[in-house]
Amino acid sequence: MEQDGVEPSNLNFEATSPSLLPLVFHEVTSPLRHLPGPKGTSWIYGNLGDIFKAEHSVLHEQWVKEYGHTMKYKGFFSRNRLFTMDTRAINHVLTHSTDYHKPFQMRYTLSQIVGEQLDPTTSQNPAFGPAQIRELTATFFAKAIRLRDVISSEVSKDPAANTTGARIDIMPWLSRMTLDVIGLAGFNYNFDALNANEKPNELNEAFSTMLNAIQGFSIFHILQAWIPPLRLIPTDRAQKIQVSQRMMARIGNELANMATDIPKSQKLSDVNVLARTLACVVDDDCHSTATTWALYAMTLAPAVQTKLREELLSVDTDTPSMDDLMTLPYLDAVVRETLRVHAPIPSIVRVTVKDDVLPLEKPFTDKNGVMFISILTMNRSEELWGPDAHEFNPERWENLPESVSHIPGVWGHMLSFLGGPRACIGYRFSLVEMKAILFTLIPAFEFELAVPDSEISHSKSTVAQRPVLRGHPTNKPQLPLLVKPYQREGIDASVC
Repeated sequence: MEQDGVEPSNLNFEATSPSLLPLVFHEVTSPLRHLPGPKGTSWIYGNLGDIFKAEHSVLHEQWVKEYGHTMKYKGFFSRNRLFTMDTRAINHVLTHSTDYHKPFQMRYTLSQIVGEQLDPTTSQNPAFGPAQIRELTATFFAKAIRLRDVISSEVSKDPAANTTGARIDIMPWLSRMTLDVIGLAGFNYNFDALNANEKPNELNEAFSTMLNAIQGFSIFHILQAWIPPLRLIPTDRAQKIQVSQRMMARIGNELANMATDIPKSQKLSDVNVLARTLACVVDDDCHSTATTWALYAMTLAPAVQTKLREELLSVDTDTPSMDDLMTLPYLDAVVRETLRVHAPIPSIVRVTVKDDVLPLEKPFTDKNGVMFISILTMNRSEELWGPDAHEFNPERWENLPESVSHIPGVWGHMLSFLGGPRACIGYRFSLVEMKAILFTLIPAFEFELAVPDSEISHSKSTVAQRPVLRGHPTNKPQLPLLVKPYQREGIDASVC
């Protein structure tokens, strides 16, 4: 059988639950074993240990150059994983979301966070519709201006602010700001997380504790995913997750109970309240991370920062409408380039729940397989984007190569928000919020890295990749910047 000149591959993925004997039989009979790919370096971790130690997508990019666009590598217990950059195959997986699900190991990890019945990445939030986002634009700017004022206050405390700049870890402030916005959008409640005189918001703290608990490789956690009876054994990791989960559930219920005008029959159940709370905090994490990477990228490209500042200062209001905000061409290019080079979610893994035909240029037939989609590898492919694909270059959006039109993303010819029915439902929300923050901060401040770029790495977070400092004892996400007020013709823009 052929489709448009491309022969298909027959796939019957059944790897949605562990069963040792069928999996062993699969590994010795699967045609995947004939595909090119790197040898595993560990029987337990396969190639995953090497991937985890490297920067996101770096090894995959090397493997593509060595083995081609469709290959295999080793996952847990040296099981073969299919990796492909074939845009038709990726489009097929993303558009057939009812057939391609998260693998059981990932579902188990998510269940540790949100419980067996929930997946916060698919919980619908009514604040994400286009009409609602238009109404929320004023909220985005109100909180962005509040953030600007808080940063200005922090900067003024440093005597070196006007010379070398004040050292500020920008990430927690961005997270506080986006949490305030998410609280208003999702619950019509102001967390007031930007209040610099208060202790960190406990909802954000609970989520950070949970994320830190699930980072890293743990052989016992892997065994718990494969051998359910082991899940009965208590661990420090599980205890931290349970404490954080109870705190988030309590906060969510408190917020839900504040709405006294809603009939009891229409109020959310405890389970749905937790789902909504977690969905909002996951959104907060991804939104603040994207803006953090935008500031990071512009510290390494000061000419981009200057050019963007000039465009933004030409606007005669601090609070443009959503329509006016979206028409600023260089701001749009900076946001697009940030999300291309620094996609907050670096990759996804999918398996199918029924027999399927996966179109590939070089076909094979397999059963019980796992497919890995590297978002960053696609976003930074030199074949698709050109020889400067790894460089942060907003000007590329003035004339994109035709090849990127085949990338099956929901927005911007990239996979940063995925594609198909399960594409990120909050991408419009994220774009407008991100633009509002940059619109407010860039005219007010000049940003430089406070540490050498070589010290900045990426976290191995389950939700989003965030900047961390190499060798830092806590491995906490952070981005220390030198921030100083921008002087415009004798006027301090940060207090305008």
